[in-house]
Amino acid sequence: MKTFLLKEESKMAEKKLRVTLVKSTIGAVPKNKKTVEALGLRKVNKTVELPDNDSVRGMLRMVNHLVKVEEI
Repeated sequence: MKTFLLKEESKMAEKKLRVTLVKSTIGAVPKNKKTVEALGLRKVNKTVELPDNDSVRGMLRMVNHLVKVEEI
């Protein structure tokens, strides 16, 4: 059963998300500012590639009004 979980996790690791900060965090709720920073985004129009997992998806859901997300 462990090998099945490892195979499934490796499939999830292959998927990536390209996340771009499209709106400034000036005036945003402090929790949202910290979330954007935790995603690795510092400046507007900067892009990072992140793994497609539940924790990243949850963070993106919190700041969906500030970022643009593309599946790779």
